[in-house]
Amino acid sequence: MAGPIKDFNALKSLRKELKTQDEARQAAAAERQRREQETERDADIFRSSIGNVKPLSVPPKFTPNAPRPLPIARQHLADEQAALHESLSDDFTIETLLDSDEALSFARNGIGPDVMRKLRRGHWTIQQQLDLHGLRREEAREALAEFLRLAAKRGWRCVRIIHGKGLGSVNKEPVLKSKVRNWLVQKEEVLAFCQATAAEGGSGALLVLLKGQSGS
Repeated sequence: MAGPIKDFNALKSLRKELKTQDEARQAAAAERQRREQETERDADIFRSSIGNVKPLSVPPKFTPNAPRPLPIARQHLADEQAALHESLSDDFTIETLLDSDEALSFARNGIGPDVMRKLRRGHWTIQQQLDLHGLRREEAREALAEFLRLAAKRGWRCVRIIHGKGLGSVNKEPVLKSKVRNWLVQKEEVLAFCQATAAEGGSGALLVLLKGQSGS
């Protein structure tokens, strides 16, 4: 008889445990429902307190109509560089001119000796200068052509060109000295030039007189 009584007690214990679990599930469901109702009630209170709400209108995205940069005239720039390069030739030599003295000063036809005297004595203020130190021949030629073009635009009357004395060259010869003179003579805007005074560079520089804005 002991065996059956033991099984009956186990069955009662199982039923009790199942009942406890079911009650726990019901309690959890009731608590969940209570929280949902409370949340909905709070939402109703919030909506009633703020009234009708309309969504904010979002303005259309603004795209500025900024003007696009103009295309670079690459061919024009190339032509201009070619013109600068061709405007100064190494085949031209100042020795072919009769209006040059022993110091290789130069005065264009129509420029009197009084102008040269004034230029040598510093009558005109040096408005700008170009230093060609350390440049190769091609670089110096292009730099000089560009400088003279800028001088014409700005209306500079007197400038200084520093070509150096050639002390840093291989043979200690002033390679650019004669080249610069030959190049300057080829430019119509150059009226005259002479060696600078000792205080202004001496044999390593030239004072150059250019046409004024009025062409004088």
